[in-house]
Amino acid sequence: MSALVPSGPHPENELEDLHARLTALEGQFSERRDEAAQTRADLDAFRIRYRHEVGLLHEELDRLELALAEAELGILTERLGETPDSQPASPTADRIESVPRFTTDAIRKLFRDVAKAIHPDLAHDAVTRDRRHSLMVEANRAYAVGDEEQLRAILQAWERSPEAVQGTDQEAMRLRLVRRIEQIDEQLDALAGELTTMQESSLGKLKAMVDDEAAKGKDLIKDMVRRLKRDIVVATNRLDALTH
Repeated sequence: MSALVPSGPHPENELEDLHARLTALEGQFSERRDEAAQTRADLDAFRIRYRHEVGLLHEELDRLELALAEAELGILTERLGETPDSQPASPTADRIESVPRFTTDAIRKLFRDVAKAIHPDLAHDAVTRDRRHSLMVEANRAYAVGDEEQLRAILQAWERSPEAVQGTDQEAMRLRLVRRIEQIDEQLDALAGELTTMQESSLGKLKAMVDDEAAKGKDLIKDMVRRLKRDIVVATNRLDALTH
């Protein structure tokens, strides 16, 4: 009689496959994280350059155009023999009333549950301790403003995390690997979304346009500066003519 062969994968082979998949995903995550970090750094550098070379000129032109509008309004009002209506602003017109948030018994209990689950003192290694510490900081912030939804999200995320799995047997190791793979998949999706958001932002599109033109030997920033300086000279001359 021949021995029966299990139809499912051998536990050791499954663990090896999961380890291999995790290693590949970690490599992808590292590359995508570096790409996102570089994109953020490039956008920050472009924002600083744009602000320094173009933004300040825009602000100067805006001030001149406002002064022109006020001067033209003053001339028109004088010709009509009227005084512009002025109404004192209500001291409470622009006041934003903040709604106080109160900590309830349910929130206090939820915070205790979170602290019991993720407290850094429960960590067995430095990596897990750092992870627990970061989550504890988030939990403290949520508790401070009475954000029950955020506290619940922190607890649920922890309960689904690989760090929450106890034990050293094969099933525990398998479950930790599966959860870590799912965790990295979610992080990859989040990074992809962040990259898309940065690229599709107005600043990202402007940078892409500037880069495309630079590849053709053109400097859009320099062109913008030249046009703005010309407009500033024109606006300054008009304002001088109206006020002198």
